[in-house]
Amino acid sequence: MNKQLRKAVIAGNWKMNKTPAETTALINEIKPLVADADCEVIVCVPYIDLAAALEATKGSNIKVGAENCHWAASGAFTGEVSAPMLAACGVEYVITGHSERRTYFGDTDVTVHDRTRAALDNGLKVIVCVGEYLEQREQGVTMEVVRSQTKIALAGVSKEEMINSIIIAYEPVWAIGTGKTATAEQANEVNKAIRELVGELYDAETADKAVVQYGGSMNAANADELLAQPDVDGGLIGGASLKAPDFAAIVKAASK
Repeated sequence: MNKQLRKAVIAGNWKMNKTPAETTALINEIKPLVADADCEVIVCVPYIDLAAALEATKGSNIKVGAENCHWAASGAFTGEVSAPMLAACGVEYVITGHSERRTYFGDTDVTVHDRTRAALDNGLKVIVCVGEYLEQREQGVTMEVVRSQTKIALAGVSKEEMINSIIIAYEPVWAIGTGKTATAEQANEVNKAIRELVGELYDAETADKAVVQYGGSMNAANADELLAQPDVDGGLIGGASLKAPDFAAIVKAASK
């Protein structure tokens, strides 16, 4: 992290876990552990838990996000939730392009862009996920894949939106939920490439201010090493975000 240029952001992605009551309990457990954090702290929870999370985080330094949103404002999209709905709930953040959405639910680079654009148009801040599959890394095309995903997602995004409302999360798909983690050097290499692309698309100032997280089995044990890298500005945390002590340890690492 380079805290002279940008603030670290630790976001928990709870995935399909926790009932509303369990959400309240977990957030109440997390709150005192992260109250003095010197980084942004976000919990992205299932739709059904948003109301409980917003209530439980009142008066705290924890922000609330959703795990996805649709690109349309309304319509015949059974089971989906729109960006205007999230904004009306009081949600501040939303994740787009998570590898599980791409892998299991048919999200493409184009629909990730459309979801991101819808979120921005409704005043939401967006954590845009990009990352390669194992076979793509083995084929040596990681940079091409990640650059393409990022470039498409950011099409039409203004400099002001990029600086103030976009977080990019590099999440190698082969490290999601597998227990495998990119080495600190691998994570920094790709994050740096993403930052360089932002510089190409915008300018050096925007690249310096862009927040680029690492998401891929970051946990309490490896957070210090990953977050010590100059281009790793925080983490999008999966399993470890469901355990208050572990999540707090990662927040503490990002607060150094």
